[in-house]
Amino acid sequence: MTQADTPTVLIVPGLRDHVSEHWQTLLAARLPQVRSVPPMGREDLDCAARVQAIEREMAATQGPVVIVAHSGGCVMVAHWAQATRYAAAVRGALLATPPDFDRSMPAGYPSLEMLQAGGWLPVPRTRLPFPSLVAASRNDPLGAFERVAELAEQWGSELLDLGEVGYLNPASGYGDWPMAEALIARLDR
Repeated sequence: MTQADTPTVLIVPGLRDHVSEHWQTLLAARLPQVRSVPPMGREDLDCAARVQAIEREMAATQGPVVIVAHSGGCVMVAHWAQATRYAAAVRGALLATPPDFDRSMPAGYPSLEMLQAGGWLPVPRTRLPFPSLVAASRNDPLGAFERVAELAEQWGSELLDLGEVGYLNPASGYGDWPMAEALIARLDR
């Protein structure tokens, strides 16, 4: 594979501040061609600004892209996919543990009212214009497996049952997540 054929991995974080031990951060440090959408923190819930941030990163990237999103970043990618000029450059998207923004989340996470005001709702339910894989947890406190499986079906995504991995974050025991690299390679085929 030539340099021009090797995809850039675009990291799309969720609604969090930068976490040095998060699997996306560790993954980005290992990859040869990577860009990251800057985290905007939990306080800035402007979905349109986050969608524009993805579009800016895509515009600055040459060649094919594999998107790697986590949590709210998955919903952000779904919103972005509805209006982007760059969908044809995306070879695939790994969408890890998308939350169920249609239901109230635990304390410490945005309320339905906050998500509505930020432009996150309704969550897009249309087929994504590129191949995608939704990696779902059986015990994710932000999204019941059945609800995430339904979302994967609506997005036209392959569903990968990860078992009980919680929220796939450091609090759930995931700093490093080596499976991500294998899934990126699978999407790049």
